[in-house]
Amino acid sequence: MSLNVIILAAGQGKRMNSKLPKVLQPLAGRPMLGHVLEAGRALQADRLVVVYGHGGDQVQAAFQGQADVRWTHQAEQLGTGHAVAQALPECSEGVALILYGDCPLITPATLQALLAAAGEDKLAVLTAMMDNPTGYGRIVRDSAGQITRIVEQKDANGAEQAIREINTGFIAAPLRHLRDWLPKLKNANAQGEYYLTDIIAMAVEHGVAVAGVIAGDAWEPAGVNDKRQLAELERVYQRRQADKLLAGGVTLLDPARFDLRGSVSHGQDVEIDVNVILEGRITLGNGVKIGPNVYLKNVTLGDGVIVKANTVIEDSTVGAGSDLGPFARVRPDSVLGEKVHIGNFVELKKARLGNGSKAGHLAYLGDAVIGERVNVSAGVITCNYDGANKFTTTIGNDAFIGTDSQLVAPVTIADGAYIAAGSTITKDAPADALTICRARDQRSITGWKKPTKQKG
Repeated sequence: MSLNVIILAAGQGKRMNSKLPKVLQPLAGRPMLGHVLEAGRALQADRLVVVYGHGGDQVQAAFQGQADVRWTHQAEQLGTGHAVAQALPECSEGVALILYGDCPLITPATLQALLAAAGEDKLAVLTAMMDNPTGYGRIVRDSAGQITRIVEQKDANGAEQAIREINTGFIAAPLRHLRDWLPKLKNANAQGEYYLTDIIAMAVEHGVAVAGVIAGDAWEPAGVNDKRQLAELERVYQRRQADKLLAGGVTLLDPARFDLRGSVSHGQDVEIDVNVILEGRITLGNGVKIGPNVYLKNVTLGDGVIVKANTVIEDSTVGAGSDLGPFARVRPDSVLGEKVHIGNFVELKKARLGNGSKAGHLAYLGDAVIGERVNVSAGVITCNYDGANKFTTTIGNDAFIGTDSQLVAPVTIADGAYIAAGSTITKDAPADALTICRARDQRSITGWKKPTKQKG
């Protein structure tokens, strides 16, 4: 039996007051429709069909390259029943599961339960119990508790409006029945639309059993119509992610002030302070500690890494035992070895630092390959851009770069070299020598002795 997942995504979303189509409004850093597609894929659907309408070019462009998605256009928004009818030519025989592009919290487990209730010959509808059901279609049951129909809010009488069980819109049904029922829908209602929910009464009339599955979490099938509702679902989603991390042993100093906009894998004894944002793919080793107001995107942190307050790290890897911040910025394609120290107001861009190297404060290291145990003092800049092209600065092991030095790339600082404070280096500096360049003079002093710490 094939499974056809039909996602209705044609709505304009006027109450969003946005040029962005409603289903592209972001939740946890990605479009709501992306969450629904992910749920459909988790079911191993044979076909994923998205019914689009308003902003169709934008919607399709946002998911360009996703070859498993079939697109069908609803030129006129004439109701949910009309929308599903547009998808039928893209479906194969079997079961259809109708989802909604503005209901991003639906889970595969709930959808599996709905499919199980439908089987191969029943119609199953997902319902929810609400204290205030205003605005939702009500589930009408007979004296035996069987679902007989769904009545929309505007068409409900007083007794029906008092019903707390509401229709979520999620339906599973055999394709052969949908092909028979959908052409028979009428639009004789307050909205003048073809309601998908009217097929419930048709199923009862034709002797097809109607099963109801009550959602365990009323938030799960919740839809989004405005920015307030979107913000509410964002916090529900984030609390779910926080709860998963807490259950896995991560310490969150305030679960209400944590945002995950991707996926995270972690070791033991990880601690995350308030207002931390994790985006993309994040890997945290054992004993990682992340301070407040930190932003990480596509980052791997080795065991024991400490990231202090207000630090930004993107598309980079940090080796075990390293520490960064506060107020450090690590830009994409940077790789830090073990026990590296990056202090306050240091910026890295496409930089590689070997084990034990350090840049304590106020430095820019861009397009740099830095060896082990290198000391980069305050105010050091790798001048990597000539206005047209980027060039690399190479610094060998055990080098010392003095305060307020500029290294004009392409340039190589050899192993053990010392660069005197205030130097502008435009030529390669030899190993184990002090290189000084102030004004126009650059000279290398051979036989120079490294300074030693004074005792006492």
